[in-house]
Amino acid sequence: MLVRDFALELEERKQAGLYRTRRHVTGPQRPSLIADGKPLLSFCSNDYLGLANHPANIEALRNALPETGLGGAASHLICGHHDAHHRLELRLAEFTGRSSALFFSTGYMANMGVISALAGRGDTIFSDRLNHASIIDGCILSRARVRRYAHGDVPALEAMLAETSGHKLVVTDGVFSMDGDVAPLAELAKVCRAHDALLVVDDAHGIGVLGPEGRGSVAELGLSEEDVPVLIGTLGKAVGTSGAFVAGPSMLMDYLVQKARTYIYTTAMPPAIAMATISSLDLIERDQGRRDHVIGLVSRFRREASAMGYELMPSRTPIQPIMIGDNYGALALSQALEKRGLLVSAIRPPTVPVGEARLRVTFSAAHSQEDLDCLLGGLSECRHLLQKTDVAI
Repeated sequence: MLVRDFALELEERKQAGLYRTRRHVTGPQRPSLIADGKPLLSFCSNDYLGLANHPANIEALRNALPETGLGGAASHLICGHHDAHHRLELRLAEFTGRSSALFFSTGYMANMGVISALAGRGDTIFSDRLNHASIIDGCILSRARVRRYAHGDVPALEAMLAETSGHKLVVTDGVFSMDGDVAPLAELAKVCRAHDALLVVDDAHGIGVLGPEGRGSVAELGLSEEDVPVLIGTLGKAVGTSGAFVAGPSMLMDYLVQKARTYIYTTAMPPAIAMATISSLDLIERDQGRRDHVIGLVSRFRREASAMGYELMPSRTPIQPIMIGDNYGALALSQALEKRGLLVSAIRPPTVPVGEARLRVTFSAAHSQEDLDCLLGGLSECRHLLQKTDVAI
């Protein structure tokens, strides 16, 4: 019997500069943390509003525990759908301006469950080439025909839609997680209406950050439920808790309750998490100052990092990639910054296309201007690495 050589595959990944490791983080998520026993200033978290460690959310979680207990104990369709889950779903529908919402365990499970429920054999899914892995896997799981269009290329998508018959699903990230740019949502909504296609937007990195009161990239453009019938978002990024949701017409949400396997066949999230999330949504709505502070950090970073010669992506979000290209070059710069007390992750294929390795800098409302001083100082000291990918650091 032939046995696949997993050890050889691991070694090949190491040789290609693609081997990944986990860090052991001690203490709560915040800019100053202990990783692998070392104090580091982190610029790689998705806690964009600094709410993962907010006292009000911690208190809401603590206060809920005596009433809800720890675990969900069963799936939503058995006896796991707690009143706290129901209250959160009502709050999410209100927050997103949608008729109804469902609370999922993770963003990955939400995308896989929603896409595979809404399309199947004989249908066609159109997916942006830079969509998140969870969208890609949802498309594969659906067994529908999948056509990928060039990143953000609405005319190319429209041409594909025009030549395709039958049920059509268009799916896109709202904010792209590795580039930080925002999808052309208004144009996508227009072509989907014109060609009778169902538009699904995963706004994992837009919720909390963009739009009025942090309601996301869809709300920023004033797009209605009719424009974007299926809105997906995560709660473990800007919201600072855990889980995910899908929001849209009540009929579609009911359909997903019947058909989305990642909702039906899994244990419900701890109800206390739902209560902490309601607290966090309240904070997001009323505290514009957090978003303004992040915008200020991003603006200053872009201005000063560009002046140093770093190549940045055209992003106005807290996601600010520094383009390197070479895998080893990205690792070298990340390691050099870490020696200076800065934690900035190197992102390599297959997360990004081959030849587009980068450092993914992310900002949080918990960062101070002094924290940004440290990052810019480290980048200034490491500029020499931009021209060298084989140096010893």
